[in-house]
Amino acid sequence: MTPRLVLILLSLSVLLFSAGTASAQDKGSVNPKPLPPLANPNDPKIGARELFARKVLPAAMPTRVIGSYAKGCLAGAEQMPLNGDTWQVMRLSRNRNWGHPDMIALLKRLSVKAHKDAGWPGILVGDIGQPRGGPALSGHASHQIGLDADIWLTPMPDHMLSREDREEMSAVMMVRDDRLDVDPKVFTPGHVLVLRDAAQEPSVQRIFVNAAIKKALCREARGDRSWLSKIRPWWGHDYHFHIRIKCPAGNTECQGQPSQSEDEGCKPADLAYWFKDSIIHPKPETKPSKPRPPMTMAALPAACKAVLAAPDAKQ
Repeated sequence: MTPRLVLILLSLSVLLFSAGTASAQDKGSVNPKPLPPLANPNDPKIGARELFARKVLPAAMPTRVIGSYAKGCLAGAEQMPLNGDTWQVMRLSRNRNWGHPDMIALLKRLSVKAHKDAGWPGILVGDIGQPRGGPALSGHASHQIGLDADIWLTPMPDHMLSREDREEMSAVMMVRDDRLDVDPKVFTPGHVLVLRDAAQEPSVQRIFVNAAIKKALCREARGDRSWLSKIRPWWGHDYHFHIRIKCPAGNTECQGQPSQSEDEGCKPADLAYWFKDSIIHPKPETKPSKPRPPMTMAALPAACKAVLAAPDAKQ
């Protein structure tokens, strides 16, 4: 990590993104504008995302996972270093490269495996979470407790990316134009190996990918196929895959998910829904949907108030 990048990361407030997804193809900003101060941060009706987005450093507290993947927060987060021998972090302006230490350690291990098994120079790390977790201004309903992470399906280049590259470079679309299968020009056996390596991590509970990628994995996986049970089709995820790990041992306030079936999920009936024409080509809404009110602090576990109010951890 260069001193210049450290200075940029720690001196910036979080960029105010427009509504929508914060996915691998959405660009960041080399010169993000800081969020303005809130006129009344104690207003109980204010969205919790507005409060968590303004915290640029983690809470000076012991590591503690509070709540669920889509309704919680994280104390004592660890930062994924911006650069490693086998990884680079993307979209630095989001300041979302913070997570539970178990997740950070897993990403580092996976990057080495991607290099060894798939021959990739390394991995490109997308969003993990905010410094104190919590709901974000854009992009994710989950990623709130430091146990989710996005990995680009584009292998890391064999050189150090510039700041401009990290904000503006687009990930590669892995799915064919007809949305029925992967694009064989870009989806390679190396992708199968990287996804297998991720799924074989004992702490990983689910990995979300586009249904076409799940279909390809079912077709191409060889040998032990038990890991396929962790690969779940979900909307989007055609530029990146989403890793979710289990609640760490001893974190009694963490609300995890039930383990999925050990079935591979590769039967035609398992995938049929995702390839219905109404799902691949949904009809546009005739009326604009009414936006939901933002999640307030009252909707989060009570302990998240202490995480939000804690002093910044020293870096």
